[in-house]
Amino acid sequence: MSSKANSTFVALLRGVNVGGKNMINMSSLKASFERLGFKDVSTYINSGNILFKSKESDPRKLEKKIERMLSSEYKLEAKVVVKSYSEMANLAKSLPKNWNGDKAYRFNVMFLRHAIDSEDILNELEPNQEIEEVVVYRPGALLWSSRLCDLNQTSMAKLSSRKPFQQVTVRNLNTTRKLYELMKKMAEG
Repeated sequence: MSSKANSTFVALLRGVNVGGKNMINMSSLKASFERLGFKDVSTYINSGNILFKSKESDPRKLEKKIERMLSSEYKLEAKVVVKSYSEMANLAKSLPKNWNGDKAYRFNVMFLRHAIDSEDILNELEPNQEIEEVVVYRPGALLWSSRLCDLNQTSMAKLSSRKPFQQVTVRNLNTTRKLYELMKKMAEG
């Protein structure tokens, strides 16, 4: 993989611009990332997805740096998950073939912070096998799906009250795929 690919990252901010809470203007956030010294900064949709390049190669160090900036500039104690291009490429390639965008289903990627990034996280979950499926653990993520009509009864709907959820940020299938495509263009460009 080229050095450009190795320097390409996405920061996934947890709980930003959701339900009218933790509102941050994406152009302001882009400028904040640029002030941190990141290059080729761009945002995708209004929910805290920031693509950038960095000379720093350790995602954990990048998470801490971004979290400090969010706290000081926005008074926001948000958790951040940073994924490298290679991590997103591996995840995108491993998405289930049957995740075809069926409009009757919700397909989500639950991005895990390093503190809980282990297959053991599956032991914390008790999915209702009749209405939802935690497809599998992937390094850095859990893949989860449910019929839309059953969303309110899933274990994932109740997960927000549990401690591990504070270490998770969720993106839907379309957003996950689009972020990977954008990162691929950045890495190849």
